[in-house]
Amino acid sequence: MPQIFVENLEKRFRVAERKAGLWGAVRGLVHRRYREVEALHEVSFSIEQGELVGYIGPNGAGKSTTIKILSGILVPSGGRCEVNGLIPWENRIKHVAHIGVVFGQRTQLWWDLPVIESFELLRDIYRVSPADFTRTSDELIELLELSPLLDVPVRQLSLGQRMRCDLAASLIHQPDILFLDEPTIGLDAVAKLAMRSFVQRQNKERGTTVLLTTHDMDDIEALCTRLLLINHGTLLMDGTVKDLRSDERRVLVDFEGVPQLSAEHASFARERNGSRVIFRVRGRVPEFIADITAHYSVHDLMVEHPPIEETVAELYRKSVR
Repeated sequence: MPQIFVENLEKRFRVAERKAGLWGAVRGLVHRRYREVEALHEVSFSIEQGELVGYIGPNGAGKSTTIKILSGILVPSGGRCEVNGLIPWENRIKHVAHIGVVFGQRTQLWWDLPVIESFELLRDIYRVSPADFTRTSDELIELLELSPLLDVPVRQLSLGQRMRCDLAASLIHQPDILFLDEPTIGLDAVAKLAMRSFVQRQNKERGTTVLLTTHDMDDIEALCTRLLLINHGTLLMDGTVKDLRSDERRVLVDFEGVPQLSAEHASFARERNGSRVIFRVRGRVPEFIADITAHYSVHDLMVEHPPIEETVAELYRKSVR
């Protein structure tokens, strides 16, 4: 049986509406109007133990709503959801003992307390034994390089430092599942690499199941073996990063001087900047390269996949039509 099972999950919110301005505010008090927003529509997927799954989509697609339902914070409007055989919102105390959650824009640490005291409070909340707490916290502090931060109040930490501490806090009780909602948002390159390395190690060495939401496709390509793509509350794709890759290639050619391309070759050109031309080619890339080098003087040439962001953006556009 899957560790996480979601079937036809739905979530609708009732949102108050009012017109702009003072008069709109007054009218809103007397005649309150509402509209219904469908955040999730018949979302279904399952995740096996030990998987590291990326969950991507634009802002407002339904990613955070899904995470909040899976972690027991929200109750869905319809559908079925089980995590470790439990219904999250009905068995919250038992459920949260086996999951860890990190929200990139919120912290579970106490704002005015030193980091180590937040860890100790979480130890007591999750009823972790002193021996287990010492062993786990020492390991997390070493792996995430938190020693210089332990006596610092959380409010004085930088964003990257706080995210590392939040990640450690979510693992104090050694959960089976880790939900990461935008954990690298706002982080610099060094902090992102450290976060990715730790998450990957946690998944491979401990077998922790990870569901990661992010806008950073580098995170997805570096970490995830599987990808869920959502937009407007509807799941568009359940596959791998490789599944997103089409047979299209970008051929970047630096010519010896500005080329006078034939009509046929010009039809493949997508970007031109002096002697550099970027061609978009589907399928027979070796034949295209051979033809280009036979007809023109080429200084340098490189073949690459189109940026994965472009493919994802195209899927989003198609889902709106």
